[in-house]
Amino acid sequence: MNRAPRRLPLGVVTRGTTNPNRLRRVDNWIVATCADRLRAAADPLVVDLGYGATPVTAVELRARLAAGVRRDVRLVGLEIDPARVAAATPAADPPGLIFARGGFELAGLRPVLVRAFNVLRQYDESEVPDAWRTMTAALAPGGALVEGTCDELGRLASWLLVDADGPQTLTLAAKLTTLGSPAELAERLPKALIHRNVPGEAVHDLIRALDDAWQAAAPYATFGPRQRWLRAVGRLRDDGWPVRDGPHRWRHGELTLRWPLP
Repeated sequence: MNRAPRRLPLGVVTRGTTNPNRLRRVDNWIVATCADRLRAAADPLVVDLGYGATPVTAVELRARLAAGVRRDVRLVGLEIDPARVAAATPAADPPGLIFARGGFELAGLRPVLVRAFNVLRQYDESEVPDAWRTMTAALAPGGALVEGTCDELGRLASWLLVDADGPQTLTLAAKLTTLGSPAELAERLPKALIHRNVPGEAVHDLIRALDDAWQAAAPYATFGPRQRWLRAVGRLRDDGWPVRDGPHRWRHGELTLRWPLP
């Protein structure tokens, strides 16, 4: 019997740097924001693309989704490097958690959700749209891609929610107790935006407006960084920025805005 040739994984091997709890901010946002997609799915399949040299963040995402969304969620960790897949296999817990070789083509899977963090950072900005299109074309109907980046300890992070129509939201997130200024988030913008943090670009205006609001909220620092952040984000919304959610999410050091920015 003739078999169709297996498609090679698309992409290149990442640096693989990872740490426990590095992606907790985006994971918690996924649980809060993408739960309806998974609850409505006949097959609640999630792909963690490019989980790195160790599978710890994939294990954590599966545990958080199982506890916070639905117990039967299935997560597949995909890596291009077969040595990383082999190293992760002892952490597998089939059918809820498995590891396989794959890239932007998602190994032929049809997930409801893809998390691709710190993957596109090493690519040229011009390559990002094709990577998005390849991943979103493989999604199940109504599925979404969460693509972004963070620092080594997960204290600063940003990500885009992307579906078949393109980016829908941008989220900035920080550990407020260690945040000196929102301007620090500029260093961790997604690849599609990091080189656009220049005068005349909307994301540059956003970072500047958030930093200005943070400085204006300095008197509230007496009550702690959370209260200062809440005031800053509230001012941003009052100034006309398309801020989503409300204080129930802002208090976690998050700011999500509708995309594209004005």
